[in-house]
Amino acid sequence: MSILVISTSLNPGSRSRIMAKQAIADLQAAGVETDFLDLQDVPLPMCDGGACYGEKSLPEVKQKIINATGVIMAVPIYTFDVSAAAKNLIEMTGRDCWTEHVVGFICAAGGQGSYMSVMQIAGSLMLDFRTFIVPRFVYATKGAFEGDEIADGEVKTRIEQLSKEVVRVSDALRG
Repeated sequence: MSILVISTSLNPGSRSRIMAKQAIADLQAAGVETDFLDLQDVPLPMCDGGACYGEKSLPEVKQKIINATGVIMAVPIYTFDVSAAAKNLIEMTGRDCWTEHVVGFICAAGGQGSYMSVMQIAGSLMLDFRTFIVPRFVYATKGAFEGDEIADGEVKTRIEQLSKEVVRVSDALRG
């Protein structure tokens, strides 16, 4: 079993990346093999439906997703929606990568008003690719952080719970 944690933020001071690293630490503490994909390290061109698929880093990105037993996507919320980079990743990788995978979401946002914003991309994954979405999201606002650390113990607990649930569901669907 291997869980891929994907940080989709392109912001160097990303709070969703901080949350992604917490998920990795929780998974590794539980003895779960993990992999990490940070879109800051692997910039992808915007999907144009054509030439973008020739991007030389794309095969490696796709293989990481395909190889994963489950995926945790850490996404920033901008203007009541997941980041364009998160949606672009799904568009660039497509059906081969997401079909029948288990996906959980960790979201970082500026305020409380966007707590359901991940539902659109979750719905697309479910309907387009038959992705199993873990119905336990983690949503945190900037008040949960102090500098580059999670200061809110409840947010840490929810990340640990989500991580365990992704493992449990991935194991159940693969078993």
